[in-house]
Order: sequence, then C-alpha cells, then structure tokens
Amino acid sequence: MQTTLKIGTRGSPLALAQAHETRARLMQAHGLPEQAFEIVPISTSGDRIQDRPLSEAGGKGLFTKEIEEALLDRRIDIAVHSSKDMPTVLPNGLELSVFLPREDARDAFIGKTAKRIADLPHGATLGSSSLRRQALLRRMRPDLNVVMFRGNVQTRLRKLDEGVAEGTILAYAGLKRLGLESVITDLMPLDVFPPAPGQGAIGIESRIGDGVVENMLAAIHDMPTGQALACERAFLAALDGSCRTPIAGHAIVSDEYLSFAGLIISPDGTESHEVRLNGPARDAANTGVEAARAVRAEAGAKFFDGWA
Repeated sequence: MQTTLKIGTRGSPLALAQAHETRARLMQAHGLPEQAFEIVPISTSGDRIQDRPLSEAGGKGLFTKEIEEALLDRRIDIAVHSSKDMPTVLPNGLELSVFLPREDARDAFIGKTAKRIADLPHGATLGSSSLRRQALLRRMRPDLNVVMFRGNVQTRLRKLDEGVAEGTILAYAGLKRLGLESVITDLMPLDVFPPAPGQGAIGIESRIGDGVVENMLAAIHDMPTGQALACERAFLAALDGSCRTPIAGHAIVSDEYLSFAGLIISPDGTESHEVRLNGPARDAANTGVEAARAVRAEAGAKFFDGWA
C-alpha cells in the first residue's frame, strides 16, 4: 500500500462528510495523522444526470461506476458509499464488506406549508426522486401530486425554497451528518414509512485480496451493521431490486438475533405486501432470502410484471 491511503468518494457535501467520517475513524483506530489519507472526489454519471429519473437512466450503478473503475485501476484504495445507493451485484474483484455504525434509518419530512404529510392541503405537490418514497407517499395520500426531485440535499432544499414543491422526504441520517436537522418538520415511523435497504449505513468498498487494506478496514467495521446489511441486501438481490423497484427493508440486530421487516409496493402505492422474519444474526443473508421468497409468494408473479 502507498504511504497515503486514497479514499474515493462522490463530490457532494454529504458524500464528502461520509468520507471525512471514514478517515477520522481510520485515524483513531490506527493512530495515524490526517496526512496519511487523501480524499479523492470523483464525479459520477448519477451526479451529472439531473433531467430524468435514475430508473430511466440506468439505475443505482450510475452513482458507483466511475468510482469502482478508479478502484480497479488502483487510482484509489477504498471507496466510501451510501449503502442504499449500492447495486447488489458488484464488479469482479471488488467487495462491500465493511460498514460503519449505522445512523438512524428513518426518513424525514421537510414541509414548507405543513409540518406533517397528513396536514398538507388536498393536491399538494411533493418532490422525491425515489420510487419507494413516491409509492409510500401515494399510499398515504393518494391525492398528492408527487413529482421527480433530483439533486443533492442542498439542491433539493433550494428547490423547496423556490416553491417547486411544498415538501420533500430525505434520509434522516444524511441530514444529521450535514448538521441540517433543523430543517426537519417530521420524522416518519419505520412501520409507516419503511426505509430503503442499507439506508443510514456507510459502506466501504475495496479490492478483494488487498490484505493491507483489509486489515486496516477491519478495525473500523461494525459487525451488527454488517449483519443487518447482509440481510437487507440479500432481500433486495433476491427480488432483483434496482431503482425501478419500490422495495423497503430494515433489519435490527440485538445480541445474536436479527429481526427483519420488508415491503414491496406498486409504484402507484395501491398494492403492497409486507413480510416480517426473525433469525440468527450469523445467518442474516439467508433470512433476507427467505423473506424475499415469502413476500414474492404472497404477491404472486403478476405483481412484478410492470417493474421491468
């Protein structure tokens, strides 16, 4: 490994905050100075494409493609990601095996004309780029006008100030990491508004077999978060989840046991199916796969016909 560990990341304020947190944890774990690390911002296709939904442009991989290319080319040593943005299938030679302690996984509502979604006027316009959030909003309030809302956190907040929409939904974890909790007007309960698989967790991607890097990262890995994410990502993978599929999933690890709640919902919010399953934390991925099979069997094959 080079003297300087190069940390690849997207260039948004939130992505940089996550890279800084990763660097701080590595510095503390290994007693290294800040100069031992270099944060390398990388522009991704997902950041550049702002005129259409990711589901139409190519999916989650648009946020990782260029960063993973830099990892494979050894221009960076590790990549820091928002776990919910990670595809379930990674390029050959790469692994997502290290996770920092998870932040609060709930979604947050930022309202301009009302503090709660229930209090919005009939036909109010809400903005979101997430199919999951759009579907859950339509399930809660079929009368709402839900529109696409692309851009980083600051861009979306600016759009609210400009009156493009009367409210939006953002990840509570991201707002906390940016010190923007003050903009939140309501927090969405997990049972009413379940999060995306991986939401709130920072994941670190690296090259398989890079022993020096693996040893460094092992010191900052949070096992309960890793087990929860193994379950959630297995659930997503078994359902062939992508940006075109409104899927929610959240696992909680307590001692040696894991409890998982998952949901699939039609894009218009009119049909949904939920699953809850418990299992040993050491068998987290299998629990996710079993949950996916159960919810798929309940929904039936026709439920997925319009998702491709």
